[in-house]
Amino acid sequence: MRRRDFFSIGAAATGAVALGTLATGVGAQAHSTAETTAAHTGRKSQIVTSDGVTLRVRDWGVGKPIVFLTGWGLPLDFWHYNFIDLLDEGMRCVAYDRRGHGRSDDPGTGYDYDTLAEDLAAVLEMLDLTDVTLVAYSMSGGEAVRYLTKHGNARISRIVFLSSTAPCLMLGGDNTVGVPGAMLEGAKALMAQDFPKWLKEGEAAFWLNAASLEMQEWGRELMLQTSLPALLACYDTMIRADLREELKKLDLPTLIVHGDKDASTPFALSGARIGKLVSGTQVKVYEGAPHGLPITHRAQFKTDLLAFARG
Repeated sequence: MRRRDFFSIGAAATGAVALGTLATGVGAQAHSTAETTAAHTGRKSQIVTSDGVTLRVRDWGVGKPIVFLTGWGLPLDFWHYNFIDLLDEGMRCVAYDRRGHGRSDDPGTGYDYDTLAEDLAAVLEMLDLTDVTLVAYSMSGGEAVRYLTKHGNARISRIVFLSSTAPCLMLGGDNTVGVPGAMLEGAKALMAQDFPKWLKEGEAAFWLNAASLEMQEWGRELMLQTSLPALLACYDTMIRADLREELKKLDLPTLIVHGDKDASTPFALSGARIGKLVSGTQVKVYEGAPHGLPITHRAQFKTDLLAFARG
């Protein structure tokens, strides 16, 4: 299998009727914005962790909370399209920029799963969130699992592993289903040499032509905001983690969502294995879906996530 198959990251209206429709839409949007602003008075836009790192947070909507954890190299902005779907359904949507990502602090340390799990704990505690549906995308499955094994599920009612990189990526020892370390290290060397080029070359596999060229460019720009040292350190954390024993300890409703065309982390390497380690899981494999599933299969994911969160 080629190296880039793994971790490829990649009318104006006229006339009185049209103008009338536009005006109605603007009025409805203004009303909705006013209601949302009122509901958000006093909400935090930043959280400070136990080691003094400031994390940018977005906490929108009212109702049952869904906390979205970002994938490797992505800021919280990646979730905005999913937010607007779920806010209309009466859900509360929360996300934050992982340290070194987006507009959070980049302290140069703390990119291991233990620290990242404590960052998640700080967000949950400062916002006093309970009965949470936790959506862990890609790399963030590791920080979600580490949080649950360290803090329990008093605040978390259910978890979604979305295109996850868990449980154990690197081949070796008793992990006979994985990627050779030399291949993973080779990808890291290419990133360190020319990350924009590496990202552009892997774009097609990430999206599989299921997103517009403009959307693909937007996604690439989001990842280019990430601190390169933080990105490489998080990559190390992700490829070296072995979460198999921790996953066996999970005891809460679990949904696995994965694409059957995910070249970044194939289902057989990740989602299928999580389903065997965590008892009582629901598994949904999306036909034709790549790693960029939250965007490319947005409507399908909305339906499944809502059904699960309201369960």
